[in-house]
Parts: sequence; structure tokens; C-alpha cells
Amino acid sequence: MNYPRLLQMCNGYLVLFSFLLIAAGCQKQNSPDTLNSPVPAKEALSTFELEPGFKIELIAAEPLIADPVAMEIDENGNMYVVENHGYPLDKTKSSKIKLLKDTNGDGQMDTSSIFADTLMMPTGVMRWKNGILVTDAPNVLYMEDSNGDGKADIIEIALTGFALSNPQHNVNNPILGLDNWIYLAHERVVGSEVYKEEFGDRGGDIYYPAMPNGIRLPDNASGRNVRFRPDSHDLELLSSSTQYGHNFDAWGNHLLVNNSNHLMHSVIPAEYLNRNPKLLVSGSTNSLPDHGNAAEVFPITKTPDRQLLTDVGVMTSACAITAYSGGAFPGDFNANTTFVAEPVSNIIHVDRLKPEGASFIASRVRSEKEFLASTDMWFRPVNMYIGPDGALYVVDYYREIIEHPEWLADDVINSGKLYNGHDMGRIYRISATEAKPATWTTDLAFGKATDEALVEKLADPNIWWRRNAQRMLVDRNKASIIPALIQMAGNERSSTGRLHALWTLAGMDQLHPDQIEKALRDPEPGIRVNAIKLAELHLSTAPALVETLISLQDDDDPKVRFQLLCTLGFIDTPEAAQVRNKLLFKDVQDEFVRVAALSAPSSQTEGLLESVLARYQPDIPAYGSLVQSLSAMAGAGEKPQFAFQLLQKVTAPVPEEGVTWQVPVLKGLARGFNTRKSPISLSEQNLLFKAFFEHPSVSVRQASLQVLQAKKLSNGSQIKPAMEKARQIAGDENVPERERALVISFLALQNPVSDAPLLKALILSGKSLPIQLAALKTLNAIPDQTVTHLALEHWSTLDPALQDAALNTFMEKEERIKILVDALESGKIQQTSIGWQRSIRLMTQRDIALRNRARALFARDGQRQKVIEQYQPVLEMEGDLDKGKLVHQKNCAICHQVKGESGISFGPDLGTIQSWPASGIMANILDPNQSISHGFDLWNVVLKNGESLQAIITDETPSAITVRNANGQVNTIAREEIVSQKAMNMSAMPIGLEKDISHQDMADLLAFLKQRKD
Repeated sequence: MNYPRLLQMCNGYLVLFSFLLIAAGCQKQNSPDTLNSPVPAKEALSTFELEPGFKIELIAAEPLIADPVAMEIDENGNMYVVENHGYPLDKTKSSKIKLLKDTNGDGQMDTSSIFADTLMMPTGVMRWKNGILVTDAPNVLYMEDSNGDGKADIIEIALTGFALSNPQHNVNNPILGLDNWIYLAHERVVGSEVYKEEFGDRGGDIYYPAMPNGIRLPDNASGRNVRFRPDSHDLELLSSSTQYGHNFDAWGNHLLVNNSNHLMHSVIPAEYLNRNPKLLVSGSTNSLPDHGNAAEVFPITKTPDRQLLTDVGVMTSACAITAYSGGAFPGDFNANTTFVAEPVSNIIHVDRLKPEGASFIASRVRSEKEFLASTDMWFRPVNMYIGPDGALYVVDYYREIIEHPEWLADDVINSGKLYNGHDMGRIYRISATEAKPATWTTDLAFGKATDEALVEKLADPNIWWRRNAQRMLVDRNKASIIPALIQMAGNERSSTGRLHALWTLAGMDQLHPDQIEKALRDPEPGIRVNAIKLAELHLSTAPALVETLISLQDDDDPKVRFQLLCTLGFIDTPEAAQVRNKLLFKDVQDEFVRVAALSAPSSQTEGLLESVLARYQPDIPAYGSLVQSLSAMAGAGEKPQFAFQLLQKVTAPVPEEGVTWQVPVLKGLARGFNTRKSPISLSEQNLLFKAFFEHPSVSVRQASLQVLQAKKLSNGSQIKPAMEKARQIAGDENVPERERALVISFLALQNPVSDAPLLKALILSGKSLPIQLAALKTLNAIPDQTVTHLALEHWSTLDPALQDAALNTFMEKEERIKILVDALESGKIQQTSIGWQRSIRLMTQRDIALRNRARALFARDGQRQKVIEQYQPVLEMEGDLDKGKLVHQKNCAICHQVKGESGISFGPDLGTIQSWPASGIMANILDPNQSISHGFDLWNVVLKNGESLQAIITDETPSAITVRNANGQVNTIAREEIVSQKAMNMSAMPIGLEKDISHQDMADLLAFLKQRKD
């Protein structure tokens, strides 16, 4: 019986019946003779290997809890546990919040009660006011027990509008930040193809239901993290996104995670990027591990049950990033240490952070060993929490299968195992070996602490006490405690005490400029960084702070300088601009320093560009990047005179050897002109014509053409003679090949219908491929079917590179696509020449008839299992690793590397599947649409200029998205250029590779991918 499908259809008694069936199946799985049966809770500790110097204890287990995914301990010692019973497919609101207590003082929970139920798929909990906030897409809920009976009788929707999509990508884990905002982990919708009816909700406006006419964040918050303040109904988008979990270090640095990249840092906040929408930033986050994305892991699981697309031996389900700041761990683990859960590999991984410029570098604490590993494949750590005792609490979902069925093979989905363990779950306490048992479980009465006691706790070594004390002081908002807070802000013994006192005063609206002035001179760099942020909030009311900010320009700490550069972007004075330039050039090779400088309002672009050009160093790539970004902003800006003056400067005759910054300026202007509303002026056009034909440098001429291609030409007397000159050069065989190809491309600036005979002759000449390709591309500028008819008429005689270029011209218009499908059906063009990217575009056409015809050609999904069956003998064949490498280079390297080498980094690195069973690798090669790895789903991005891109989205910022196509090309696209972006819910891998891979080739390829001779 297909239990997941049953759960989708049933309700009421039928759902109860389903769960009884699942429970019966689970009991069968639990039988002693079953290989992968669960380990009883009382025996679970024997399955762990833990870092020396630590111990692990079981704090809670079934039947007290089941399916736990998050927890919170409040100031009164109440442990709230989020139970997500619905994952992965049950939307019948079966989930709960449990309240756990220790009644006998032994440090272990022994009673539980239901605090709230009828939740869909809750993902996080946070103490707030007199209750808790719970994330349960599409809502963030506030729950409160107002009558003391242990059950929530007040349940309100605080925020709503989040997507209810694939559950592992929903809004989750609310955290109270140092700055008194509540932060929500969130990311863009990942489409569901198999379960689109159940999880196809893409979200809408994010808003406060209590304030329907208040602030709204559009379009599911653009798939980015969100922060909000319920009291004042403030609501903001952040610059980055995260999957399941996020965290802050002791100084407020925001750490993020996704399944394959276990540790990222959100470096550039949205408020800086928002002030300059003309700035296109490829990413606002920094990947920290020096051991790479999809880092290698070292599980000890005895009988792992790997699913079809589960990367083995690498990070594939990283979540619950936690910066340890509990103050109770031994040695170096007390500072700059981060933990991340990896439930598929049954481990907890640990890294140590080292400051590196504006960000950090993360290194393994142990080279080939994990902090915690279990031999039990059911151990599924999904969240972590620092408790009042400084211990690390590990939330164990304890399921047989953790992967979502969207990414599972059908036989697993139909096996009845999907909910095995739905009635189980554990919470563990990890502490130093000599640590005493937990006492907070019975003697915590922090909620009754005096205001003075709360202030003292701001200096506690443990973040739990500091964060809760700050929250409670801001809630109480007592004027009488302000002197004690001011005194703590000057406490020389505790830098964290000073830090939290400052932000507590800010949260109470009682922070004064003199306290900020003092903090700006604090000996601790982390205090100075936060003081700059606080000063930024007071610039309009306390302008005298600017002078002190300016005085930090020579600070020894790079993070202080970085934050100063960010903040000074709000100050438009000559002195501030001078200091910004100084800070920029001091750390110019730091990518995020450059972004911080460029984020200043576009009104400051001109002065900064002049400074960069005056200091330009061609041997340092950072300068070229800076110049291109600044020139793009100049070209997109509303000062056409500045752009014209820049063009005059850059097109002035300079010998080839004297060309340095000119090309990046022209490339930047091309990018800016493309987004500028006004057309290229006649004066700009004439300058570019002159540069194109007369400049001594071919690279400058080529870049000038890029600028001309950005906009439609203005009518002018220079166009006709320019086109005639281009024709003469194009037909002159004595002109060097590169220059002829360039002028042929120039002809495309106008409809080249009159040049068709010349272009056809050049294409069919067979003398020079660069000239043929340029002519084909220019002929394509004729808006009718001229280029397609030429290609079909001479298809069999065209060079393969010309065929490939011709196929791209077919893809540009629907009427041409129809001609292409006709040619494919007739056999005029072979299906194997289309390639995976174009085949996917054909199979996702808006025209239903065309789409169905294309799918009949390419998407023979019903035949995939037959193909897999035909290849089963391969599994008994001997493969040759070296020959397999050649098979990979021929068939796979266009999209996949192996351990960072031998190919283009588009799809997943095939070095990560070394430990997969050969049958799983082969099935995935032959039927790639069985599932799509997260992060490698294909998106269709339609631009305002009519262009359509099929690519992977690698990063998103407030102003742009960054995509990577199958050729490995990375492009950053301004959001204002985008008409739509839609997940295609298709694998980027082509169907039909068996046409090019024989049985022996497959055996060799498997040997290579598994990196073994046999």
C-alpha cells in the first residue's frame, strides 16, 4: 500500500486508520531480525562516538516526544518541543507543540503535555512576550497560555503569506537578534513536480494580518530571509537566504546554511544594497569552509540506507548551524566554534572560525573525524540549542527515512517506510565531561528575577542568559533600570556585557550619543563594529557622531573598517567620501569591501570612479571589477552628460599597449546602457562609431561594439556610411579574420536584410569558422525565417559548430521552434544534435501542441525503466577506470566535474557519488528525471529584451540574481530586467544518454565514478 499517497487523500477516521497501518509497518521494521531496525532509546548512547572531553546524555525520548524538530527553554524552565508529524506529505494538521517537565530533579524530562496542536508542519519556536512564536507555513503564530493550565488559549497569526511548498524549504527557526529584531530563516520556493498539488503554493505578500494596510513584502519575500518586530509592526527583507536553520555568533554575525554548503556568512546587509539599486551584486553571502562546499564527511553508520540521490561522503543535508557561545565547553571549543547537523550521514560536524577580512574562514577541528557520529542510521539530528547550563542540546528527529519523496525512487515511496519512526524522537544533552547534571529543569525561576539581576546576566558567559535577560529588560522597559544599564555599558570586565547593555538601551530607546561615542573607542573590535551600527541609527539626530566615525578610518581591525565603509555610504560629504576611498583602497582585494564601497548612493559614483581610475593597477583584477561595476552604474544613471564624458575619455586613441582600464569601462557602460531608459544619443553613437572603426586597439573596438549593441541605434547621418564601410571590410579577404568577424557583427546593429546575399555567401564559403559564425549570427538579426531556411537547406554540409549556432537561432521564436520540431520529426535534424538544454526548452514550451510533440521526441519517460532493465548486465561487467574517464569527458564533463576537476561546474560534482551503489548511479544516469538534486534545479528566466535563459540560480540579492548555465558561464541579472523566473521542475541532465554510451562504456564510467578498478 502506498501510505504517503493515502495520507494525502484521507482525513478524519481515515487518517487515523492510515497511521495505524503505518504504526503496524513500523513495528514490523522494529523487529530484532530486521537489519535496519531502530535502536531503543535506553540503548542509544552506545551508538555514539563523541569528541574527547565531552559526554552525551539522553534528556527526552519517546513516548514523551515524537518527531521533534525544534525546541526552546524559557526563563521559567519550561521546555517547548516542536513535533512535526506531518513531514513529508501529511497536511492534515497532525503536528503539535509539547511542554516537557522534569518532576523529580534528575535532569531528565519525565512528563509531557500538549501545549498546542492542529499545526500543519511547524519548523521552529522562539520565546516571545508571555508565550512563544512558532513558524508554521504559511504563518508565523503567536501562542500564549493566559490562564496557567499549560495549554495555549491565545493563538494569533503574527505574520502570514509565506509559501507552503516543499516542507524542507519553508520558513523556519525564528531567532531574536542582538539588535532586538526577530529573524526568520527562509528561501525561495523549490518547485514540486510530483507533489505540486499538495506543495505548489508559491506564497504571496508577507504582512501582519492585524495591519492589512501596513508594510508588505512582495512575492514570498523574494525568497530571502525576513526580520520583523511585532510590537512596532516593522517588517524587512534581508539580503540573503538560508535553508533549515541560521544563527548568530556572539557579535551578531549572521551565519547561514543549505543542504550542501554547511556554513555561510551574510556579509552585506540589505540596507546597504537597497540604497543603490543600480548596483548589481552577484552575492551578499560568503561561503566559509576551507574544505569546500559539499564538504567531505566521515560517518560511522553500520548499515546506511542511502537513497537514490543522497550524496554519500559529503554534506548533503546540512542544517541547524549553531555558533557555540555557551561558555561551558572545554578549551578552544568555547570560542569561534560552529556546529552543523547532517542527518543523512548521522553526524554533527564542527568547524573553527578564523577572521578573514570582512568575513571568516572555517576549518575542520578534526581532519577525518566528526564531533559526533552514530552507528545508528535512524539518528537524525535536525536542530541544536544552547541551554541555560551551556550544554548543546541536540534534537533528533529519529526517522528511518529523512529525504523528501520528491527526491526518492518510486519503490521507496511505495514501500510503506516513509513514516517509520513517526512515533519516536530523542533530545540529547552534550556537555563537558566533568559537567554536573542539568539543574535548570527544576530550579530555574529567571522569570521572577529583579531588573538588577537581569542586568547582571547581560555579562554572563552563556548566550542563553544574555539573550533572555536582554529580551526581558526590553519587555519590562523600566526607566528605573537605565542607570544600571549605563553602568554595565561601561563594565570593563565583560565585553559581552557592554555589548548587550548597549543594545538593550537601544531596544528601550534610551541609548544616547555619548554612550555611542564611548563605545566607538572601545578596546574590543566587536564592540566598535556594533557601535558603528548603533551610530548609523542616530546619524540624523546626532550628526556629531560623524566626526568620531571618521576618526576610525585607521582602525587596526578589518571588520571595523568594513562596517565603517558600509555606514559612511549614508554620509554624503567630501570628507566621508575621502575616507571611503581610503578604506576601499586599503582593502581593495576583499570582494565585500568593494561591494560596500559601491553600495553608496549612485550620486557618489562619479567621484569614486575618478578615484579608482587615478589609482588603476591592471595587474590587480579587483580594479577591473571595480571599474566595470562603477561604469555600469554611470551608464544606468540619470546623468547622461557624465556617461558621455566617460565615453569621450575611454574612446580617446591609445595604442594597444596603453589600454588598461578602457575595456572594463566600456563593458560596464554596455551593462548600464542596457538598463537605462533613455536611448543612446547621437553624440554617444558617433563617438562609438569612430572608436569602432578607428581605435588602434582591437579590444577597445570590440568593447565599443558591445555598447552599441546595448540599445537600438538613433537615426543619424553617420549610420549609412558606417554600414557601407562595414560591408566593404566584411568582403575584403585581405583584412585579418578577427577584424572581418567584428565588422560582420556590426552589420547586425540594423536589420541586415539587404546584406543577406553577402552573409549567406560568407556562411557557405567554408573558409573561416569565426567569419561564418559571425555571419550566421548577423543573418539571424533578420526577423523572418531567412536564417532557419538557410540552415535547413544546407544542414548536412554545415560544420558542427555552425549547426550548433544555427540551432540556437531556431530557439529564439515560436514560429522557428515549430520549424525545428518539424525537422526533428522528419529526421532532417537528428535528435542527438539538440543537446539537453534545448531539449528541455522544447519540452516546456507554452504552446501545448508544440510541447507535447517535443515530449514525444525526447521525454520517453515510460521507456526509462525498460532502458534501465536493458542495462542490468552492466552491473556484472568489469569496468576500466581509465577508459571510464574518457567516457566522462565525452558525455558528462560538459556539466559535471569530478572532485573539482575534469569538466564544467554546472551540475553536482560526481566525485560526491563515489560510495553510491553502482545500480543507483546507473539508474540516475539513464533516468535523470527520477529526481532533481536541491540547488541544481533548472529555472527559466525571461528578460524584458525577450531573451529566455535556462540556468541554475546560484545566488540572489535585493537587486539581482546570479545564474550559471551549462557552459559554466555565470551572469548577474538585474531584477528590473526580469519579466519572470520560474522553476522548470526538470532535471538539467539529458534523457537518452544510452544512445551514446554502450554497455561497456557504462561499466567503464561506473568504475571511474566509483574510483576503483573492479
